[in-house]
Amino acid sequence: MNDETRALIDCLDGHREHVLDILNGLSDDELRTSKMPSGWDPLGMVRHLALDVEHYWFRCIVAGEPLSFFPTAEGSEGGEWRLGENESPEDVFNLYRSEIERSNAIIASTPLLDPPAQRDTWWGDWPVANVRFIILHVIGETACHAGHLDATRELFDGRQYMSQ
Repeated sequence: MNDETRALIDCLDGHREHVLDILNGLSDDELRTSKMPSGWDPLGMVRHLALDVEHYWFRCIVAGEPLSFFPTAEGSEGGEWRLGENESPEDVFNLYRSEIERSNAIIASTPLLDPPAQRDTWWGDWPVANVRFIILHVIGETACHAGHLDATRELFDGRQYMSQ
């Protein structure tokens, strides 16, 4: 793995760890409680990061897995943001960690300047030129959602990630 790939993975891993760390210590009820007007809850955000971000961008777009193999919460409305009734916090965190592991393997084995395997079947009009662009996009999205989770955590109990 070259130095740039290692640096990108390290940066992304830092934001992923932030997501997991800021939620550490919240109860099951808190993890399922929305503090935001839009209605998302912390576990729904982690599920979104696992499926709409890690799985979608790395497994489907970069590696070419079919978009039709896109898991959703059993019996849920709202797709990847909503948990199934029997889905535990441990299930969601394990899903996220599993998707991170798979994503890092894909990143490590794919040249940064390669075009994604699925160039014409994803949503949007973005000019997605290569894997490096996708990694930078995922870094930005993960960092943004880590900030959302920071605000949510502070509303629960005052904890701030940067002052821990």
